[in-house]
Amino acid sequence: MVDTPLALGLTVATLVVFSGVGLWFSRGRVDSVEDLLTARNSVGQRRTTATLIASVMGVWILLSAPEAGAGFGIAAVVGYGVGEALPMLAYSEIGPRVREVVPDGHSLTEYAHARYGDAMYAFVLGVSALYMFVFLAAELTGIASALSLVAGVPQWQTAVLVGGFVVLYTGYGGLRASIATDAVQTLLILPLLAVAVVGAVITLGGPSAVYQGAAAADPTLLDPGFGAGFRFGLALAFAVLGAELINQTWWQRIYAGADAAAVRRGFRTAAVANGAIVFLAALLGVVAVGHADVVTDATSAGYNADVAVFLLLESAFPGWLVLGVVLLALVLVMSSADSLCNALSSLVTADLPRLLDDPSDRTLRYGARAFTVVVAFAAIYVSLRARSVLRLFFLADLLGAAVAVPLVYGLYSRRLTGPGALASSVGGLAVGLAYFPDFSGVLRAIPVVGDFLPAPDPLYLTSFAGAVLVSTGLTVVAARLSAPTVDLEGLSGEVARIDGSVGGEPERGD
Repeated sequence: MVDTPLALGLTVATLVVFSGVGLWFSRGRVDSVEDLLTARNSVGQRRTTATLIASVMGVWILLSAPEAGAGFGIAAVVGYGVGEALPMLAYSEIGPRVREVVPDGHSLTEYAHARYGDAMYAFVLGVSALYMFVFLAAELTGIASALSLVAGVPQWQTAVLVGGFVVLYTGYGGLRASIATDAVQTLLILPLLAVAVVGAVITLGGPSAVYQGAAAADPTLLDPGFGAGFRFGLALAFAVLGAELINQTWWQRIYAGADAAAVRRGFRTAAVANGAIVFLAALLGVVAVGHADVVTDATSAGYNADVAVFLLLESAFPGWLVLGVVLLALVLVMSSADSLCNALSSLVTADLPRLLDDPSDRTLRYGARAFTVVVAFAAIYVSLRARSVLRLFFLADLLGAAVAVPLVYGLYSRRLTGPGALASSVGGLAVGLAYFPDFSGVLRAIPVVGDFLPAPDPLYLTSFAGAVLVSTGLTVVAARLSAPTVDLEGLSGEVARIDGSVGGEPERGD
């Protein structure tokens, strides 16, 4: 176990450094609520790529990604990698379209309201906010659990420290601070992950010993045709795609990009990088099964595959490598937590001008910062008390899988109406819930309805794929049945910049 004071000292030092970077970079650059929420047209391709990599790479890549590899093997590893790349590829096309249809927008909920009306707006707002809040709470839970396991740091200390420092620089500098720290964090994440993977292979005796260890523990983990692994990997691909398409984090960066070309190329590059990073991280779970005491039976009281990487660290790694991974975990959680705090704040603040009576820019800035603080401390509270946050994560993924296609379909279709989009989302969600294994007892206790529900799918494939495919099919049918009455060009006139400015020359930069 790593020395507790050393781990705490490293944690505080890392938090201070990145908070300093965020505060220093945003000083004098945040003059309006527009700067705080969108950093519009200010980020070139390289920094766009960097922030897309850092923002998605939370500490979950050291927890849930290896957990999938430990439980379901190489097939799930490939599925996780592909699943993480798909949303970025989709955004490389959707992003420029968003900028074209709603050029002065700030959030996906603004678009949902202008395109579909109140009901779909409320549904998208609830789904997106729930997903990002659960993501944020899960990140704090993950880093607190990891430091408790490898260094004995009390979980509340880790959660309060990380949440407090993140809200300090994100509340002050907003999206500009988040993107600035993302660039530095990306430069650390990639080499630290490479050191962790290469160090693991060398420490365990080389590639041959690593392979033989995994094969001896469970040969099915190395079988790419392992049925359960393939089904779970495919389920992850559907889940991640749906969830990321309703993640405000990416919609903010669509507007932060210098131009459409920077956005398109940034998302394409991030697709390759993110897919490769998650593949390597999930592969560590397979390695852990062969060289540590990992229990992968989810029905066992001793189940610990969710911390497989850290069990591997404890059992076989030298202290310097453990500290390197702890530093990596901390950088990972900061890179995603600041993005999520700012995204959640922007989701609400962007709608305030429509809901309040002509609020001033100063009022909106203070409102955005206050909401950032509230979100961060609520997430800390939930992370310390909730025991089922990962199950909530799957539920949030399911909600995203149901609403994603109806939401973005309206960027291209003049036919799809608000009621059609909402009905398609609800239809997909109903099918997904019918097969959803978590909370199945609650669903089956519903009078009359519960008796007709099919057996839940423990591997989630039918649930996530059903939500995506059924909502997609219903969306196409709903669009076919409607007349082409929606004026997509007119949407640009319904969403204006919060500070009342109009589009100008972009602030290009990298």
